[in-house]
Amino acid sequence: MRHGILQLMCAVVVMITAHAQQSHWATPDDKTAKFMINMERKWAEGVCENNGVIAELLADDFQGTSTHGERFNKADELRDEKGPRSAHGCALDDAKVRFFGEDVAIIYGSEHAIGKDKTHPDAKMCQVWTDTWLKRDGKWQIVAAQDNKVDCK
Repeated sequence: MRHGILQLMCAVVVMITAHAQQSHWATPDDKTAKFMINMERKWAEGVCENNGVIAELLADDFQGTSTHGERFNKADELRDEKGPRSAHGCALDDAKVRFFGEDVAIIYGSEHAIGKDKTHPDAKMCQVWTDTWLKRDGKWQIVAAQDNKVDCK
């Protein structure tokens, strides 16, 4: 009897684990992925111009980690968005969306800007990042971000 219950419990755990780990890359025509990538593009371009995307894009409980290892939240990003701009040529270079179930997606991307570093106004700065999106009450928003500065190619 014990052996049968143990086998049943193991089978249930394996089924739950297998189901929880299922994920898929977004297809090129996926409307949700297109929306997310467009919002990511606006955020990348927002480094150069205040386009007002932060309020809609980031969840109220958003938490990010900058290229310098500092934590920042939505209020920090809203303050930064309203600040003066020194960068130009801001663009999203790449973004790939991976869905984990119906309500979670992770976007792996890269972007660049020229003049973001005020001490080197002509220097190109590149970064790669990972953003975690969560769907709450039918609305997709970013809840976490990890940014990494990289050498430009």
